[in-house]
Order: sequence, then structure tokens, then C-alpha cells
Amino acid sequence: MTYLLALDQGTSSSRSIVFDREGRIVAMAQRELTQIYPQPGWVEHDPVEIWHSQLGTARDVLKKAKLEAKDIRAIGITNQRETTVLWNRKTGLPVHNAIVWQDRRAEPMCARLRDEGMADTIRDKTGLVIDAYFSGTKLRWLLDNVPGARAAAERGELAFGTVDSWLMWQLTGGKQHVTDVSNASRTMLFNVRSNTWDAELLKTLGIPASLMPEVRPSSAHFVDTDAALLGHALPVGGVAGDQQSALFGQACFSAGMAKNTYGTGCFLLMHTGDAFQPSQNGLLVTSAAQTSATPQYAMEGSVFVGGAVVQWLRDGLQAIKGSAEVQGLAESVPDAGGVMMVPAFTGLGAPYWNAEARGTITGLTRGTTVAHIARAALESIAYQSAALLQAMSRDAVAAGGQPVAELRVDGGACVNDLLMQFQADLLGIPVVRPEVIETTALGAAYLAGLSSGVYESPAQLSRQWRVERRFIPTMGRAQAQESMARWEQAVRQATAT
Repeated sequence: MTYLLALDQGTSSSRSIVFDREGRIVAMAQRELTQIYPQPGWVEHDPVEIWHSQLGTARDVLKKAKLEAKDIRAIGITNQRETTVLWNRKTGLPVHNAIVWQDRRAEPMCARLRDEGMADTIRDKTGLVIDAYFSGTKLRWLLDNVPGARAAAERGELAFGTVDSWLMWQLTGGKQHVTDVSNASRTMLFNVRSNTWDAELLKTLGIPASLMPEVRPSSAHFVDTDAALLGHALPVGGVAGDQQSALFGQACFSAGMAKNTYGTGCFLLMHTGDAFQPSQNGLLVTSAAQTSATPQYAMEGSVFVGGAVVQWLRDGLQAIKGSAEVQGLAESVPDAGGVMMVPAFTGLGAPYWNAEARGTITGLTRGTTVAHIARAALESIAYQSAALLQAMSRDAVAAGGQPVAELRVDGGACVNDLLMQFQADLLGIPVVRPEVIETTALGAAYLAGLSSGVYESPAQLSRQWRVERRFIPTMGRAQAQESMARWEQAVRQATAT
């Protein structure tokens, strides 16, 4: 048998999954990650804990699978994107906690960039909007606020990386400082047209070029791991940011194919082929996972609070004891009873991009129960995703393409049948759930398998992709449009100043 090992370093946990050649899960190991909240709007991780937890799960999963490292053909890495690590090249130690993608502390820097008229330049070069979400302004904050960091960076003593770079540095004992195009494209410092770090943007943000990792295609020989770590040196043959990795794992290889990942947030990506296609509807252009040096693009929309709204029901409202209870509670009422929830706990992402928005619950009456609120919370995930897909389809049509014909889904919340059916109803297109919903890790394994010769081509991977369930719309289009109009009204209330 041929096996591939995926290292899946996420926001809430580090996981490792062994896949066989057919893309089936052999074994999985997971360790939770400590969330650090120094003050409101700030989110951090300990980079050393990230590394130790990821290495620990890799060792755990080999034991579970009853395999040795020499049985693994290659490693694929996928990771939480935009999360920013800055470390000392000599000691290998971070100079500060990692600043997580959800963190908003760099918003003042973003406001200055907007005031300086940089929005069009950044959109044209990177495909992104100016937002604290991305790594560039997080890195600038570290250089400005960690004592001695800027001087050390100017002397060439520090290295910047997203989590993939940090892991590969550790896996090689500090011998390799690399990343892939999909992660680089999320920094607001990378020119996605030329696949290079952009000198003008580095200068504008005051970031020394010596900090930046070497950028390679997503399917390539990145590094060989230190043999002492797992008992045998292994090639890292695939690297991609989690959402581009999920797009690849869903076999969305051609223009017009789309997937939505339902995790802490929701991330909807549509492949646009080799066309850099700017959005007119508040979406981002990002580099898709690439198997060669030729640029490939995707259009992306991000929902900041997706499955996290269920965690809020559990931990904040204490309406449920466990996340698995939410579907039963929501199904105990026939509908949300007119209740609409906009979970803008940290502002609203695409297509609204309103950092000042805050969560609201509207439509409450004396007849409202916690079940109605639970249903409205679940439905809010589908509403936000529907707004994204509608914006995406408008962009596709404007560029001479076709609206998205079906939506492939993955991530933890996609197992919720009520949510998936409501999503199909709002969109008016089939929502398709694959047999393997761990598509983020699967995409990394596939990228590694391609570079190491396990697979011949993406076409072979398309043939392996298998459907578990297809949700067909049952709601009339007039009713769906009315529901979306009520959602947009609720958003206007959440963003009113």
C-alpha cells in the first residue's frame, strides 16, 4: 500500500491524517490548541505549542495506523492562513506569539493605507482588499511593537512566515525557509500576477525583504524532514493554505467549480482558471493551489463567524451542552419564527467588509424560544454563504462565464443535514457533500501525491472524488428571494451607525 500523511494545522487544533492511495482515511490524530485573548479583538497562538502539537499528532497517527515513517511516500501540509509568525533565524524561537487571522489589532494601520489611497494598488497586485485579516499589517505591527524586532529584522536576523513556513522551518531544524503561492497570496505583500513578493508593497508597509520565505508551487518538493523527528526523513511534497487545499481536495480544478468549507468561519471559493478576474461585488481574488509555475486563481469570500455561532450558543448563551445538540433543538420548531440572527461578533467579512458591524438578533416576540434562536443561528450560516455565492455568480456572469451550477461542501458543520438542505433551498442549486469531508487535509495529501508520483494528474483525482449525499432545493425561488431580502434587511440593522 501507498500512504500519504497530511499535517492539518488549524485554528482550534492540530491534526494529522494518514490517507491511502484511494483518498480514504486510515487514521487520524488531533490535539486542541490554546486560544489566547490578550484583549478584545486580539487573538494569539503560541507558535511553540503549534509546532509541538503538530509533531505530536504526526507521531500519534503513525502509531494509530500501525505504520512507520518509511511507509509514508510524502507529507502534505495545510494550515490556517494569514496567521503570522516572526522568529529568530539563529535560535529558531518566536519573538512574540503568533497573531491569528481573526485578530483585528492592525486595523489602524489598514485605515492609514486606505487614507493613503493604496486600495486600488493592493487590489490590482494582490487581489485583496485592505483589511487586518491579512498577514502584512500583522507583521508590521510586530515590527513596530516588539522591542528590538525592527532592528533585528533590518540586520537579517529574523524570519517571517505563515504557519506552513514555521512548520517547515522546524521540520528541517531551521534549514529551509519556504512557503507556497496559496499562502503567500494571503499576506497582502505578494503579487499574484507575477508570483513574486512585491517590492513596492514591502516598501509601503515598511517590511524588509530579507524576512520573506522562498515561494514555490503548491505541489513541489519543498523540504526533507529531519530523520530524527519521525524516525525516517520524509519529503514534504505539497503545501497549501487550508481553503485552497480544500478546493483542491474537492477536485475543483477548472473554472466555475466552487466549494464552501463550514468551519469556525465559512470560506467559499470558486476556481477561475488562469484568469485574474477582479470582483465587482466585494470578493477577493486569491491564488489557487498550483501544480506548476503557471498562476491559477480563485475568487473567494470569507464568513468570519460560521460554525463559531454554534460554539456561542453552547458557551455564551449556554443554550446547548454540546454542539451536536443544535440540529435537534433547531428541528424542534418548523422555522425560525421570524427571528433573524446576524453573528457579526468580529465584524462582517465578504461581501460586506464592515469591521464595525456587531451581532444582532431581530424579530423577537413573546413566542420566541431558545429553539427559534438556535434555528436562526444555524440559518445565519447559510444566509451568509448564500450572499457570498450570489455575489460570486454575479462576478462570473459579468466576466462572460456561467453562474455556479452546484456547490461542493466540506468542514465540520456540513454534516448538519438541516443546514445543508436550507443552504440548497436558498441557493436554488444542488449542494453536494462528498464521502470524505476532511477535504482540507485530503487536498494537501493529493498535492503531495502528485509531486511524489503517487498520482499521474489532477484528472485521476477527479475520478476518485465520491459523493455521499446531494441536497436538492425544495423551496420555491420566490420564497428564497423573500428570505434573502429579510436577511439583507437584518444586515442593514447590524451595520447601522
